[in-house]
Amino acid sequence: MDHLLVVLVLLWGSGLQAEDPVRLVGGASRCAGTLEVKQGEWRPVDATYWTLKEAAVACRDLDCGSAVSTERLNENSRTRVWRIKPDCVRSGSALTDCATSLPSSPNVELTCSDSIRLVNGSSLCSGRLEVKSEQSWSSVCEADFDQQDAEVVCRELGCGAPSVLQGALYGEVEAPMWTKEFQCGGHESTLLDCGRSDSTRSTCSPGKAVGLTCSEPVRLVGGASRCAGTLEVKQGEWRPVDPTYWTLKEAAVACRNLDCGSAVSTTQRKKLFSRPALRISSECVQSGSALRDCASPRPSKYNMDLTCSDSIRLVNGSSLCSGRLEVKSEQSWSSVCEADFDQQDAEVVCRELGCGAPSVLQGALYGEVEASMWTKEFQCGGHESTLLDCGRSDSTRSTCSPGKAVGLTCSDPVRLVGGASRCAGTLEVKQGEWRPVDTYVSEKVAALVCRALDCGSFVSRETREGSSSRPVWRVTFDCVHSGSTLRECVTPDATYTIMDITCSGQVHQ
Repeated sequence: MDHLLVVLVLLWGSGLQAEDPVRLVGGASRCAGTLEVKQGEWRPVDATYWTLKEAAVACRDLDCGSAVSTERLNENSRTRVWRIKPDCVRSGSALTDCATSLPSSPNVELTCSDSIRLVNGSSLCSGRLEVKSEQSWSSVCEADFDQQDAEVVCRELGCGAPSVLQGALYGEVEAPMWTKEFQCGGHESTLLDCGRSDSTRSTCSPGKAVGLTCSEPVRLVGGASRCAGTLEVKQGEWRPVDPTYWTLKEAAVACRNLDCGSAVSTTQRKKLFSRPALRISSECVQSGSALRDCASPRPSKYNMDLTCSDSIRLVNGSSLCSGRLEVKSEQSWSSVCEADFDQQDAEVVCRELGCGAPSVLQGALYGEVEASMWTKEFQCGGHESTLLDCGRSDSTRSTCSPGKAVGLTCSDPVRLVGGASRCAGTLEVKQGEWRPVDTYVSEKVAALVCRALDCGSFVSRETREGSSSRPVWRVTFDCVHSGSTLRECVTPDATYTIMDITCSGQVHQ
């Protein structure tokens, strides 16, 4: 027995360690290629539901940098694959522990960065910068890194432009420090392509390790403004987003990434030509992850057009139609003083945001505010298309009393049409345009509709055939049952059956 232990120790010490059960094959480096996992035998990984969040685990297992992109490879071989369950991976389990056998299906091609990564951040585009050299990772001192260096890092990681560069933003560090100053021109492909200083740094003050936040690579193209158009996310390359299961709750994240206002509407549009798309996991986005981190390559026949408001938004509310009003001017957002805003102004705001009529207008309804205040009184007639189309006072306000920032609640744009009263008829929801709702409406949802319309309690529902030429909405039940409004929880649907609802309110009319 003693001789066996000696042999095992010698083998381990000579480098014959257990083989890592994860590898990338056929790529330009050991950190790029087709992902394979070994569980008894090596097999490629099924691309279904595979996002950058799962890819980041594989990159970490390989001691590579950050996950940059995933690609879906339609292999023609009959090779069996491993399907990796995302929920299992996100719970902290190893990739091999989350694998189940499947017949042949599209494989995952993965690219990780070779020699840089961001750690301890809230997304793959934020964190403390670490650089790899001679098989070890080192943090970088703030004094050795500038904005042009940051531009190279963000681009190498497949992220947007740098938005925050600050020491100790993502925790202190005990790891070794990079000893040279980077001297990038901003155009280099990788950080290690940049020049470096001749002098060597021996120490770095506490709290001075580079923390970097890159913006999320999200854009709207082909629209009337930068806040409207076809939604695209960059993962390796710019790709349109598949609209399946996409609601205003996910759209609101894209609008926020773009520093636009509130999400107003989404529409599904058939593609004119074939182009790979990204499907974004709703559950992943609602958990607080970035759009790019939640995207998986997927063929799709449709693009999604998104409209965000350009210059107004409601924040800290319970829905996209409620919150403290903020107005954008010269790239900054300001709250509005209650004394400078009235019912007609509120009607314009609610209409601009795609909501129903104003129901509550009250100062400090959605929290106090420390941000800057809008300095002019709005003078809307109530018919304007946008708040900034309204007239404004000549006088300028310098202060606003505490608790007087405008809080606004607009009603949910829901109606019943074609019935004997306003409390009976075909259920329609407005998101960009009024559309009927398909038959997948539970009694619980119908009861919410009756209550929202002030029509008493739910009495009955009935299914009937709709027009084949008119698009309809499908309600996402989990979304409604979580407390969100109907408008926030509808997605385009292709069914031709629609729902009529009767509420008790009609009895009293």
